[in-house]
Amino acid sequence: MSTALAAKKEEVKQQVKQELAMANAQELINSVNKQCFKLCIPNPGTSLSSSEQASLSRCMDKYLASWDVVSRAYVARVNQEKH
Repeated sequence: MSTALAAKKEEVKQQVKQELAMANAQELINSVNKQCFKLCIPNPGTSLSSSEQASLSRCMDKYLASWDVVSRAYVARVNQEKH
């Protein structure tokens, strides 16, 4: 395989990884929005109350922390299965 072809292949591979990371981030944001909105804002209005704001903040923090734990466990398992 020529050096130019290998470089192009690596470039495409990196682009796919970046696009996948963006898609995963978008899915995470959509999930957080959907779940936390449903949980914290039972009666939507024109503005958020202080309790709704606090609930959203806590929900998002917990959701992101949970996602981080699951992601780390998944990566560890994939790496373990490679070896």
